[in-house]
Amino acid sequence: MLNKTRIGYLTPYSYEELEWAKRVGFGSIQLIVKPGQPLDPALSSEKEIMAAKEHLESLDIEISAIGYYGNHLDPDLNKRKANNDHLVNLMNLAEMLDVKLIGTFAGRVPDLDIPENIPIFKEVWTPLVEQAESRGLKLAFENCPMFRHFPFRGINIAYTPRAWDLMFEVIDSKAIGIEYDPSHLVCMMMDYIAILDRYQDKILHVHAKDAEVRPQIKQNGIFEPNSVRHRTPGFGDVDWKRLFSSLTEIGYTGNLDIEGLHDPVFKDDREREGLLLSLKHLNQLVTT
Repeated sequence: MLNKTRIGYLTPYSYEELEWAKRVGFGSIQLIVKPGQPLDPALSSEKEIMAAKEHLESLDIEISAIGYYGNHLDPDLNKRKANNDHLVNLMNLAEMLDVKLIGTFAGRVPDLDIPENIPIFKEVWTPLVEQAESRGLKLAFENCPMFRHFPFRGINIAYTPRAWDLMFEVIDSKAIGIEYDPSHLVCMMMDYIAILDRYQDKILHVHAKDAEVRPQIKQNGIFEPNSVRHRTPGFGDVDWKRLFSSLTEIGYTGNLDIEGLHDPVFKDDREREGLLLSLKHLNQLVTT
């Protein structure tokens, strides 16, 4: 089982939220910072950022990674630049908070196939990766397709090994890797365990999110509504004991952060209930 791994969840910074997280037993967060949200370096002062850092340190809650999930290859060049600029701002924030990892999307020009996106990926990401390397930071691409059903045009190419191989070929850097989320692999009927062994050196962060395949899939296929749905860990089809064993085997030493807001049962005023149930479930598999 995973040794000394902390269980956390994805959340923007909030004094009250983090006080609750500490009180119920979380030891980690992935700090979500969208443009305009708390701790956005474009709006927050250094004093505010350092106060948040001191608060987290006083609670002994570790920031596993900073997270922002915009389309860095947006065909609208103004939006693309805004997303890229925000990522650079988050590199500045990471340095201030002593965080070494940023989770994000690779992006996508939606109307283009994956291979057609690769030259654009190389053009956009090469200078961003060089910046990350120079600062001692790493960038982890979440494997979420971001499809919205028909016509199946998402905003992230980094959801499949087909893309990972092409991406890591054109930008060969230890500063980039995968933010592994098993739920997306379950939803696409992929082997979420075998992928760990194949890409073990590229697994930089893990989102703890579950998913369940529903009977409608036999009639409608994986891309139709209600064929699959995301769940909080412990309520879907992921074998977390087997998954933790595989993460241990590949040498993963990072934290596991629950990605909430997706469960159709534990949502809205029940989300914290779902987080607590998942924390209890995952804690059984972590040694301290």
